[in-house]
Amino acid sequence: MAHKLLIINPGSTSTKLAIYEDGTKLVQENIEHDAEELKKYENIADQVPYRRGIIDEFLKRNGTSPEDLSAVVGRGGLVKGLHPGGYIVNQDLYTALGDERYCSPHASALGGLLAKPIADDQGIPAYIYDAVTGGDLDPVFELTGMPELKRKGESHLLNSHAMAIKYAEEHGKKYEDMNFIIAHMGGGTSVSAHGGGRFIDCIGDDEGHMSPERAGTFSSIDFMDLCYSGKFTKAEMKKKLRGEGGMAAYLGTSDCRKIEEMIEKGDEKAKLVYEAEALHISKDIGQMAVSHKGKVDVIILTGGVAHSKMLTDMIKGYVEFIAPVAVMAGESEMDALALGGLRLLTGKESPQTYTLPVK
Repeated sequence: MAHKLLIINPGSTSTKLAIYEDGTKLVQENIEHDAEELKKYENIADQVPYRRGIIDEFLKRNGTSPEDLSAVVGRGGLVKGLHPGGYIVNQDLYTALGDERYCSPHASALGGLLAKPIADDQGIPAYIYDAVTGGDLDPVFELTGMPELKRKGESHLLNSHAMAIKYAEEHGKKYEDMNFIIAHMGGGTSVSAHGGGRFIDCIGDDEGHMSPERAGTFSSIDFMDLCYSGKFTKAEMKKKLRGEGGMAAYLGTSDCRKIEEMIEKGDEKAKLVYEAEALHISKDIGQMAVSHKGKVDVIILTGGVAHSKMLTDMIKGYVEFIAPVAVMAGESEMDALALGGLRLLTGKESPQTYTLPVK
């Protein structure tokens, strides 16, 4: 019997939708939303009826009846306490996704919030898979030196995990039998360590290197002084860290294609900043090698920025002494959600069950 899955990957101003059958993509659309329409909704969860209507139209437009579906798989929201892998969207998880006490406000929460009612109508399962907050750090990796703060283990888990599984399969091995370091490079970049079938450690996109739109790390004392200088509001400082930091702050653009054009035209500042970007990512890859105690089978460079051969070649020059480097450019989030959901549906993986914390 063929298994047909609806995949829902919501973004802040768009929703990616796809239909898969037994791991094969039948159709995919990236539907942009009217910004003025989205402003009508005070909270992320309030958008559910609006986006549900768009999904219903997508299914009808592509000749798929909800009755044809075997499962619905949504992007995982930023729910605290999740682990790598898949979850059944039960009532507790559904509640958490729509409640800012348990889930940081982010469009990804709509994945599960949309998947459950569609699935419930048909009596089929709804899943989320490899949420951003799914980093399962051992206690020793959580400590920071400031008891009030601990490392969260947040990374681009969905695509990183998928690329590791794909690499292992392509080389006749199993994900569980290899040690990986994976740098997912986008507007923000995370570097994660996977080994023995587990997510071991990571450096999130706001705690390590600078990237196209993230400031990275620096002297905490200097940063504190800047925060209290009176020159910037809290909101402005957040933008300097995320969105307007990194290469964007130095060069006025986070588009690596434009930066490479600047370098080719002899822009020495752009060249210096790009080299610094490669160095920062490479140093964090080195840090993850320590988490593996030096036993690394492969370093994978993935994400949209990995299309830049100029950048990946610079990173290779720094880190190839650790392990071979594989460039797997782009992101495969829709495939990762579909294949993860299929493994859950067919019993190759067991879905986890979320329970609301006792307050």
